[in-house]
Amino acid sequence: MIPTVCLRFGTRAYGSPFSHWRLLALVALIGLWLFAPPVRADLVKPALVEISVNTNGTLTVEIRASIEALLTGINARYKNTQEAPNAAEYDALRVLQPEALAERFTAFQATLLREIRLLADDQPVSLTITKVSIPERGYTKVPRISLITLTGQLDRSVKTLVWYYPARFGDNAVRVRQVDEKNQKWHWSEWQWLRSDDASTPFSLEALFTRRPTYQVVLNYISIGYDHIVPRGMDHILFILGIFLLSTRLRPLLAQVTMFTIAHTLTLALSMNGIVSLPLRLVEPLIALSIAYVGVENLLSPSLHKSRLFLVFGFGLLHGLSFAGMLSDFGMPAYAFATALISFNIGVEFGQLAVITVAFLAMGVWFWGRPALYRRLVVVPGSLAISFVGLYWMLDRLTLFD
Repeated sequence: MIPTVCLRFGTRAYGSPFSHWRLLALVALIGLWLFAPPVRADLVKPALVEISVNTNGTLTVEIRASIEALLTGINARYKNTQEAPNAAEYDALRVLQPEALAERFTAFQATLLREIRLLADDQPVSLTITKVSIPERGYTKVPRISLITLTGQLDRSVKTLVWYYPARFGDNAVRVRQVDEKNQKWHWSEWQWLRSDDASTPFSLEALFTRRPTYQVVLNYISIGYDHIVPRGMDHILFILGIFLLSTRLRPLLAQVTMFTIAHTLTLALSMNGIVSLPLRLVEPLIALSIAYVGVENLLSPSLHKSRLFLVFGFGLLHGLSFAGMLSDFGMPAYAFATALISFNIGVEFGQLAVITVAFLAMGVWFWGRPALYRRLVVVPGSLAISFVGLYWMLDRLTLFD
């Protein structure tokens, strides 16, 4: 006679050689297999481009990007680099020493110069690659960012510049600096974040750069904040799902999300002003640990307690440092710092609410009024999976050097 498996959770499982904890462990392992990224999985960061225009007529373009991603064609369309067809080649390039990677990049330089475009009053500017700086391998869990320096000449009568960086190289953020070396003055433009194969809007080269209207700053940073959660912030998504699982009621959910938002806004502001700073190799493993902790607490606590708010606030402080790491790359306009900061956090909040809404429609609505069944079929297996993924990420991120 074939033994049957009882699916009852929280009570003894009669008529089965398997306890419910073994079954839950199996579910969690399946979740780990489905959702945990490979060891070298990461996102490709947008390239950062700084164009310096000097009053002596020289022009310098500095591109900070992953040369490994450029050589393999892995760009922002891949949410996980391991999904790319040539992920193995990408991983092989990441472990090369700088000299070996520079040699591989030499053959690609002609393609880079042919594909990018810099227009001065609608006329192309001739650029030459003069230097390529590649750092040591270091922390290979984070993409290695190299510096590619290009130079050119510009007539003093030019009034505007337009930059184009093809989408097949990835997203990019660009800004322009006008340098008056004689009088030791310079003016930075704002960042423009370019996606969908778009060229930049014209940068003015008048004595002072034109500032964008406030509404454009607001919309731009709301978009950046939302994108940092959906679809790019898988660790933040798992943390929000961990918060959601223990209670699908609106009031406690909003209270937790609000505490999380207040906390990460605080550390984000402090970090962007240089008051608080922690190294990435410490922040990233701790964020993964926070995800695992929330999952474990869901398993040990059958109901929501007020202490959860303090826990979420503490972890929100930590997640804010991660947000700051991303925003520090793009910077924020000095004249509209508060506006940009608030707008970014509004975008993050929209992203969090989107995750909660989808989770409620996918799981919570079907178990409305049936908390015991919801805990057995959703909270326990879901929290186990989140805990295992968080622990996996933490151990993976603790591997600082290969």
